[in-house]
Formats: sequence, C-alpha cells, structure tokens
Amino acid sequence: MSKVQGGMRCVKYLLFLFNFIFWLSGLLVLAVGLWLRFDPEIAELLTGDGAPDTFFIAVYILLGAGALMMIVGFFGCFGAVRESQCLLASFFACLIIIFGAEIAAGVFGFVNKEQIIEEVQKFYSSSGADVTTPNGTAIASIYHRTLNCCGGSTSDAAEALCAQAEENIRDCLTAITEFFDEKLHIIGYTGIGIAGVMIIGMIFSMVLCCAIRNNREVI
Repeated sequence: MSKVQGGMRCVKYLLFLFNFIFWLSGLLVLAVGLWLRFDPEIAELLTGDGAPDTFFIAVYILLGAGALMMIVGFFGCFGAVRESQCLLASFFACLIIIFGAEIAAGVFGFVNKEQIIEEVQKFYSSSGADVTTPNGTAIASIYHRTLNCCGGSTSDAAEALCAQAEENIRDCLTAITEFFDEKLHIIGYTGIGIAGVMIIGMIFSMVLCCAIRNNREVI
C-alpha cells in the first residue's frame, strides 16, 4: 500500500486530529441531549396526560446525531491512519448525514420555538383550569414550584392557587417562555455549531481521499 507524502501527510494527521476532536464533540452533543432529556425540571414540566412532546423531537435528533458522531469519529480515525479510500469515502457520506441531522435539530429548535412554547403554555393553562381535580392541581403546583411563578392562566380557579403567592412573583406564562426559550437556543446553537465544524472534516476527508487515489494512479 502506497503512503501519501509531503503536504498530504500533514492533511492525514490533521484529519486524524479532527476525528478525535469530532469524537469528543459527539460525546458533548450526546451529553447535552441526555441532559435536556432527563433534566429534572423539564421532566417535571412535561409529564402528565396531554403533555406536549414536540420539545423532545429536537432532543432525540440531537441524541441520535451525537451517538452517530462518536461512531463515525472512531472509524474516521481508523480510515485516516490506514489511508483507506473506502473508509474515508464512507466517513464523508456519514458526515453529510450527520450534518443534515445537526442542521435539522438546530433549525427545528429555532423555527418551532414559538409553537413549542405555546403548546406548553396551553398545557399549563388547561391544567390550571382543571384544578378541581387532583391531577390538575398537581400539574399547576409543579409549574409554580419549578419555575418559581404563579398565575397567568385565565382561569379563576387557577388564580385562586396564587392567593398566598408573593406580590411581585412573575406569571407562569412568562416563566414558561423564558425557560424553554433558553433550552431551545441550546439545542439550536449546539446543532448549528457542530455542523459548522463538520464542514472542515468533509474538506479534509475528501482532499485526503483524492490524494490517496492520485498517489495510487501514479504508482
């Protein structure tokens, strides 16, 4: 097997270094996804019958992309060291798939931000309107405790729960907007940021793949 020389040898080791960083980035994306999925505050706010699940769609995309990044990063390192055209071409194809998934998660988080927040607000308001049942009271209380808020629902029954609340406490509809706006921005920036880094990997892998092919044709 011929070995690349000169500048392409530098590209080879840069690609290996990139893949190691890429693997670590996959671990980071996976960790962020798991944190968002199992965060106690989010879990409390999105439990119960009729709770919206749109938020978790973006989280699941992030989790899948992170796991795939770790696998692809490992095989990318192997392909760079072995100078395998097949592995490098497969690595490039996988990068395109992950690139699409990361962009999808980022765009989904930004584009559907208002819809997700509105769904959670409607869930809170409907639960607040049903405080005559134990389930409705429990859900409303969870939001009040977790977000340190009270009120905001148009239901008189829900407002009655805030009779003993502090005078200057923020309403829950505003608290929901601020809380999920922050979480969705994390998803969006993580997805788009990692996707931007992956462009470098695609360039390195294609340059090295072409160099290996040209080197073999010369020999």
